[in-house]
Amino acid sequence: MGQYEQEKAEVETRANELLAPLAALPIADLVGNEQAMGTAHNLFQQNCAQCHGSDGGGAKGFPNLANADWQWGGESDAVVATIANGRIAAMPPWGAVLGDQGVDEVVAYVQTLSGQPADSALAAAGEARYQQICAACHGLDGKGMAAVGAPNLTDDVWLYGSDAAALKQTIVAGRNGQMPAWGGKLGEQRIKLLAAYVTRLAQEGSR
Repeated sequence: MGQYEQEKAEVETRANELLAPLAALPIADLVGNEQAMGTAHNLFQQNCAQCHGSDGGGAKGFPNLANADWQWGGESDAVVATIANGRIAAMPPWGAVLGDQGVDEVVAYVQTLSGQPADSALAAAGEARYQQICAACHGLDGKGMAAVGAPNLTDDVWLYGSDAAALKQTIVAGRNGQMPAWGGKLGEQRIKLLAAYVTRLAQEGSR
């Protein structure tokens, strides 16, 4: 092992020793621990802010972490699993199956699910198509399914946009999103701190 690698290993060992007392706490306790949150804030800025924003607010295609609408669930175990193992979210393309008219109908119906104005005749026709094709993942009520990462369609949180053009693109071409796995790079202690940090972001953003 060269000098650089040795020094790096020593720094990592020391950092783990300092983090260990904090990481031993339950996530619910870490959320209210200002020392832990200060450390986690730095970890977030170094590793997560590039995609999710310095405030966790996200961007188009990158989830907003400062609300309670979490595609894979906001429970502690789910958040840790997301950071450690990553996630792959795939919305299949349905344009060829639905055809132009069918796509317009489903777009209209999905808009009504979230309270948006839409053509009533198109939406009425789109409901049956939705139940046949979309409900398996998004639910008959449109509230989504965290187990498979299917988003809630009944609120105002939209990863790629909620206007008719964005919805049409999603339905016709599908969407593919990937959250990389950080377990190998960050380790269990840092991941636990980050899980607590983004949990706090969600709690504060939901007030």
